[in-house]
Amino acid sequence: MSLIFGPCVQQGYVVPDIQVAMQHWLARGVGPFYIEEHISPPAEFDGKPFTPDISAAFAYCGEQQIELVQQHDEQETVYLEFLRQQPAGGLQHLAFWCEDVPRAIVELGEAGLRYRVRQRYGDMHAYLDSEDAPGIMVQLMDSGPMMADLFAVIKQGAETWDGVTDPIRSIDWSTGVPVVQPVA
Repeated sequence: MSLIFGPCVQQGYVVPDIQVAMQHWLARGVGPFYIEEHISPPAEFDGKPFTPDISAAFAYCGEQQIELVQQHDEQETVYLEFLRQQPAGGLQHLAFWCEDVPRAIVELGEAGLRYRVRQRYGDMHAYLDSEDAPGIMVQLMDSGPMMADLFAVIKQGAETWDGVTDPIRSIDWSTGVPVVQPVA
């Protein structure tokens, strides 16, 4: 547990090939994975707006959610920066629940903690890096109902998975409600 941010709820790995990365975890008994492919949420990188082309896959290992992220384009992002430094991919961030992401960022500064917002997705997610000790980023995630529902669907899938059936499942949030389908 972080004395600053509280309990870590997710390990985020940036990978060059999300299919290979899912197979890596599945071979270790972690799954099933729920994948969103080629999504383009509006974002900011170092304060500049952009729309990425990314895929993200999620699974649970015990109480920890595992997230895999692959970027499909060459826009400047925290993901592309990470892969330039570590082409094989790896742990890029630890995520923490947050009731109010913008307020939490202000409170960090007021407490004298020097964290820089590198990338954000509106008020739902913000990737922060310590200015004094850069490295693994912190992701603040909104703890509202939408994210709680996403985590619950994925956690229940892990708790009931037999290790064989539908190891990779697509998840679509475009209607605001998760729609899960097996991936052939």
